Amino acid sequence: MFALNLLLEPYVESVRVSADPAKIPRFMEQYQPDVILLDMNFRRDASSGQEGFYWLQQILALDPQAVVIFMTAYADTEKAVQAVKAGAFDFVPKPWEKDKLLATLSAALLLRASRNEVENLKKQMTVLHREPAEEIIGESDVMQDVLNMIHKLSDTDANILILGENGTGKDLVARAIYHNSSRRDKLFVSIDLGSIPESLFESELFGYEKGAFTDAKKEKPGRMEAASGGTLFLNEIANLSLNMQSKLLTAIEKKQIIRLGSSKNIDIDVRFICATNADIYQDVEDGRFRQDLLYRINTIELHIPPLRERSEDVVLLAEHFMNRFAGKYRKNVKGITKDAQQKLLTYHWPGNVRELQHAVERALILSDSNLLKPDNFILQQPQIRKRKDKEILNLEALENQAINKALERAEGNANKAAELLGITRFALYRKIKR
Repeated sequence: MFALNLLLEPYVESVRVSADPAKIPRFMEQYQPDVILLDMNFRRDASSGQEGFYWLQQILALDPQAVVIFMTAYADTEKAVQAVKAGAFDFVPKPWEKDKLLATLSAALLLRASRNEVENLKKQMTVLHREPAEEIIGESDVMQDVLNMIHKLSDTDANILILGENGTGKDLVARAIYHNSSRRDKLFVSIDLGSIPESLFESELFGYEKGAFTDAKKEKPGRMEAASGGTLFLNEIANLSLNMQSKLLTAIEKKQIIRLGSSKNIDIDVRFICATNADIYQDVEDGRFRQDLLYRINTIELHIPPLRERSEDVVLLAEHFMNRFAGKYRKNVKGITKDAQQKLLTYHWPGNVRELQHAVERALILSDSNLLKPDNFILQQPQIRKRKDKEILNLEALENQAINKALERAEGNANKAAELLGITRFALYRKIKR
C-alpha cells in the first residue's frame, strides 16, 4: 500500500489511503475521490473477492458515478468479467505493472471527468428546462382533439412528431406530452435546430472529445447524452442536413451515440419528440428528408391547427394573455370591449397564437383605460401591391409602411420589429401610438 502511494503521488493531485473498508462511506463523503482503487480481499486469509464485491456495491450506492478499479493477488478471467459486470471500471492484478497501472488510472480519470461533464450539463438543463407545465388554452373541437391525444399518449413511450405552422404552440404541446409521460421526473432537453448553424449540429447533438477540433479545449457531452433517461425535443427537425439525418437515424436505431473525435459507443435511453413547420412529406418526396428517419420519429403524429381554424379560442386566448400581462405590467385592465373582440375575430392571424400574444401585450402597454379597445390592437394589414407610377414619397406614410412591414416580418413581435427598424422598442411603441 505504501509503495502504491509513492508510485501515484507524482501523477495525481492527492492520494488518500484507508485500510479499513468500514471507513469507506465517511471517506467518500469527506474526500469525494475521482477514482477508487479497491482491494478485493481485506482479511488475511480471504481470497474469494466477495468482500470487494460487497464494498463495490456500497460505493456505487453512495455515488452511482464512482469509478472503481479492483485490485487483487488472486486474479483470473472469470473474476475480471464478474467485476466489470458488477460495475467496476477495470481489474488490476497484483503485483502490478507500473505502466499498465498508470494507463488504467489515466483512462479512469478521463471517464470520471466525462461523467462529471454529463452531470454538470444535466444540472444546467434541469435549471433551464424543468419548467412547470403551461396550460394549453382551447375550447374548440380541434384543440380538444389535441388535448385528448396528449392524454392518450401518457401511457406510451413512443416517438412523437408535431406538425404545425410557426406560432401555433408546438413547443407547448411537446412540454405537455413530457409532463404527462412516465419520464416526467427525468430531464426534458430542448434544442432548436432552426437557430443553430449547420456546422454545430453534430457537436450539439452528440458532443465531442478534447481536441476533436480547433476550439475543443475540453470534452463536452451533447444534448442526446444529457437527455438519456428523459425526453429530447428536437424543434424544426426539417432543418437537419441529410448527413446529420443519417447520424440521427443511426443513434435512434442503435440507441447509441459517438462523440466527435471518439470511436467509443455511448448507450442512450431517449424518448424523442420532434416538431417542424415544414411540409415534411413534401421534403421526403423532394429528397430533402429521409423517409426512414420520418418513420422513426412519427410513431404518433400530432397536427396543431393554425389560429384561423380555431376562431372559438381567439377571445379566450386574448383574455388569458391580458390577465397575464396585466400582472406583469401592473395595469388595471379588466377586459376587452366587444368591438375589440370583433376586430380580433375578423383578423387572419398569420403569426398564429404567438402573434396574438404579442398583440395583446402591445395593446395592454398602450392602453390608458381599464378596457382594451379596437385602437389598442395594432394588427397587420393585407399587403396591397402599388403601381410603380404611384410611388409613395410622403415621409409619414413611408414610416407607417416600414413599421407594418417590420411587424409582419417579426410576426407581431415588437422587440424584433424594433430591431429590424433600428430603433428601441419604446420608440416603436410611441410611433405606433402616434
